[in-house]
Amino acid sequence: MTQSHLMRVIEISRPGGPEVLVPADRPVPVPRAGEIVIRVAFAGVNRPDAAQRAGTYAPPPGASDLPGLEASGVVVAVGPGVGRWGVGDKVCALLPGGGYAEYVACPAEHALPIPAGIALREAACLPETFFTVWTNVFLRGGLRAGERFLVHGGTSGIGTTAIQLAAARGARVFATAGTDEKCAACVALGAERAINHRTQDFVEVMQAEGGADVILDMVGGPYVARNLKALAEDGRLVQIAFLQGPKVELNLAPLMMRRLTVTGSTLRPQSNAAKARIAADLEAEVWPLLAAGRIAPVMDSEFPLEEAAAAHARMEGGAHVGKIVLRVGG
Repeated sequence: MTQSHLMRVIEISRPGGPEVLVPADRPVPVPRAGEIVIRVAFAGVNRPDAAQRAGTYAPPPGASDLPGLEASGVVVAVGPGVGRWGVGDKVCALLPGGGYAEYVACPAEHALPIPAGIALREAACLPETFFTVWTNVFLRGGLRAGERFLVHGGTSGIGTTAIQLAAARGARVFATAGTDEKCAACVALGAERAINHRTQDFVEVMQAEGGADVILDMVGGPYVARNLKALAEDGRLVQIAFLQGPKVELNLAPLMMRRLTVTGSTLRPQSNAAKARIAADLEAEVWPLLAAGRIAPVMDSEFPLEEAAAAHARMEGGAHVGKIVLRVGG
């Protein structure tokens, strides 16, 4: 495969709304040392893609400027020094960018085999959310079996993954969502209780349960003080986004008196080595649960690559339950 080959991609023509996503042609990538090139079958659609499109989340140095942080497909080229993968292998991969395209290059260590029984469409939804949930809930948050876990936005891609994984590993799971229908979806996935945040106060609910040991939050803003109140002693608040703002005022006294921890992370800027360690963890700890059918990605909808703008509008409209994918070559 040479640079003269062109592929269809979705570019961000300028910062803005979904309409700025436009089809274009680009050269097919060539793998560098330690990289593979994947012919993309499906690409996952995630909140960071929308943030990049809006101009608030720049790709890390050296990454593609195209959106798309996860994909599934078939390996079509391997760079020098790649031992595990060969041409023809089916994989899903965490990407530094570039997933909204017919071909994408990524570090070979960030690719994972497709779990038994999982189709390429579903496999495209695994990397971004499972890498994020694993690192934040279990590594940073230290969630253990028997502990109480609260996830906000329980029907998002992150939420549906966190509910299932926490329940499968023995935690007591609680979730918030904005409608009774979404709350029912959370319970069906393994939440002990789902809280409609429009009609119930999650702080009161969690305090009545003894407090949450770990909270996974993407809301930020006014939720931070409420989350701290909802934590049990020695509780951990893990922040992975801030849809309602990054700046908060915090009273440190209860944080100290009750030995609370506030932490957080983003995935994309982490080192290749760190992401490779997460991939190895997932393959050992989580892939067997997927292969056994104990957990599965929750699918919302599928759009052709050329309709990426419609996929973004669906995601930002908030009505989706689970993951949205782009069909590229699937």
